[in-house]
Amino acid sequence: MRGDEIFGRFPDFIREFIYAHNWDSLRDVQVAAAESILGSENNLLLTSSTASGKTEAAFFPILSLLCENPPESVGVLYIAPLKSLINDQFGRIADLLEESGIPVTHWHGDVAQSHKKKLLERPRGILQITPESLEAMLINRSNDIVRLFGDLRFVVIDEIHTLTGSDRGNQILCQLARIGRSIGYHPRRVGLSATVGDPELAAAWLSAGSGRATDIPRFAQNALRWRLGLEHFYVQNTREEQATEPREEPSPSPAPIVYDAGYTFMYDCVQGKRALVFSNSREETEYLCATFRQIARLRGDPDDFLIHHGNLSAALREEAELKMKDEEGPPTVTCATVTMELGIDIGKLERVLQNQSPNSVTSFLQRLGRSGRRGQPPEMMMVFREEDPLPNTPLPHLMPWELLKAIAIIELYREERFIEPPIVRKQPFSLLFHQTLSILAASGELTVRRLAERVLALPPFAAVTKEDYKVLLLSMLNNDFLEMTEEKTVIVGLAGERLLKSFKFYAVFKDSEDYTVRAGSDEIGTITTPPPVGDRFALAGRVWEVEELDIQRKLIYVQPVEGKMEVSWPGDYGEVHTRIAERMRQVLREDTVYPYLKPNAQKRLEVARHVARNTGLTEHSLIHLGGYSYCLFPWLGTRSFRTVRRLLQGQSARFGITGVEYEGCYFIAFKMSKGTDYELMHVLADQAVTGINPHTLVSSGEVPLFEKYDDYIPTDLLRHAFAIDKLNAEEAGRRILEIFKEY
Repeated sequence: MRGDEIFGRFPDFIREFIYAHNWDSLRDVQVAAAESILGSENNLLLTSSTASGKTEAAFFPILSLLCENPPESVGVLYIAPLKSLINDQFGRIADLLEESGIPVTHWHGDVAQSHKKKLLERPRGILQITPESLEAMLINRSNDIVRLFGDLRFVVIDEIHTLTGSDRGNQILCQLARIGRSIGYHPRRVGLSATVGDPELAAAWLSAGSGRATDIPRFAQNALRWRLGLEHFYVQNTREEQATEPREEPSPSPAPIVYDAGYTFMYDCVQGKRALVFSNSREETEYLCATFRQIARLRGDPDDFLIHHGNLSAALREEAELKMKDEEGPPTVTCATVTMELGIDIGKLERVLQNQSPNSVTSFLQRLGRSGRRGQPPEMMMVFREEDPLPNTPLPHLMPWELLKAIAIIELYREERFIEPPIVRKQPFSLLFHQTLSILAASGELTVRRLAERVLALPPFAAVTKEDYKVLLLSMLNNDFLEMTEEKTVIVGLAGERLLKSFKFYAVFKDSEDYTVRAGSDEIGTITTPPPVGDRFALAGRVWEVEELDIQRKLIYVQPVEGKMEVSWPGDYGEVHTRIAERMRQVLREDTVYPYLKPNAQKRLEVARHVARNTGLTEHSLIHLGGYSYCLFPWLGTRSFRTVRRLLQGQSARFGITGVEYEGCYFIAFKMSKGTDYELMHVLADQAVTGINPHTLVSSGEVPLFEKYDDYIPTDLLRHAFAIDKLNAEEAGRRILEIFKEY
């Protein structure tokens, strides 16, 4: 279909929308989406750069079909991983549909019941929902599913790169399969993302169980236009210019230095600008926001610093989103985690600041893409802070790992357009436990055979054997999560009912027993552990003093006080792909001068390359540090690194290996009192040649707990899942053989 044919197919309100935005023609992504949606019955995976108009590209043809043949129920189910994304898209689509008569309803935990009631009374139009709210609907309104979705035409899944391979994404596949079973067919699916590493794998995930092919339009790669800078600071060095030695004469009347130069540099990068500051954890985000506020107070600058992460109250998160979008108000700086990484339209953002390195190419591209909208190139500054090395600092701690990782991420995308492929999980037992209870709660009772047929037919459980599911069901019966009736049917047991009573059951991601923090009538957010009365803690970029505790109701009443403190939440920070680790080694080996490195960062890289070459690190992976001390640099991603570490520890008795230490997936330091490094690698290479059995790397007494319901899974199943989904024996074996060839 040509662009003019597609435009002619659009109803008047869409054409008016296009005219109002002064578009001369449809973009390539909009033409491709319309060709698939209007010209076929296939699913569609739409991947194009941030701010390329994917949402409009998908909804223009979908809405056209709805107008041509209005559905008798909800016509479009839009699923997004974040409430903030739904809130944002709700506004954008509501503007588009203002004249169409097609209602749009958003549905999540922060939406008023009165708003939801309208949809329940007359299910029509577009429903925007989170996976958790959809789960609640399937359980608590199972008799309404046909009435709500009986004429459902499309399911749109946004930001699918955050969902593929996770329990949360697989939960969505389960939900769609259950809806399809109820209504008797599988509606078409549309997946949206700016960063998909392997489109074929992502398309296979999107289409799982739908019985439909998936179209994957390809677009020409645009030339990269980035404004990018990386700078490095030693924490104890107060000078911003650290690439050269200081002059001996003191500067007259030096101003007092309160913070290390890295914090001051970061503050100056964003002060007075409309900016986003990303950190890789809530702890770092809280501390950085508090630091910026203190610097502003000491300098007499306005405190225009906001904060956004998952433990803050909905009101505080929405305040940050609205202020970021308000182009008429004063510029604001928002310190954020992944919650602002996704496709929320935050208007004309001048700069993104990244504290340390992102963990993946995907995350880097998503964060960079927050800026540079509306015709401007995206702009990011990355800042790295590192402790000054001491004279006796061991070799592995002399490397600027975060700086090396950032360069590797940038170069991989710049050279190859590399993006991490989706992760495929084969043994999701925590989700299997969850869906067993969910399906049984919605059905009332089932025979064991019918239950197994329904559950194991769900796409995420294709690799789970009937024998393993039988082990899980027996465990659930023995622990009262399930109960066998006299008629030999299965119902939810007492322990299962206790889980189902909590709204937290609907979420499959791991959460904690959080305490709600209140200051007067304002809800601030949540923390994991309640401090005693009189103690202080940090939240929302401020410090609070505990006035009163209500342990039974999990409430903490506080008052604001001056100062800055650290706070911590449980959690892990994601995986690193092997390609990134390999490219980090190449960064040390090559002499390339990267144009985006600022003077301090360039100098730090020069020093690191000098050390790496003088110590043999660029040519050898296993380095003798002196005496019994060794260090292995595998240059592997998280799962393969974990596999090598376990293989090494498996030789502890034979080689007298003790004191194993590691950092991320960068190095493994250890002491070895028996044998030589060559003999050790020879033994490991023999294992690699014969084939590494990952199950032998998980000890019989080990209980690997990663997912939300792992506490309720038989330990044999947990160990099996760990060996399959958390280790990579094949890649680890190849790398071991490469290391052995270095001798």
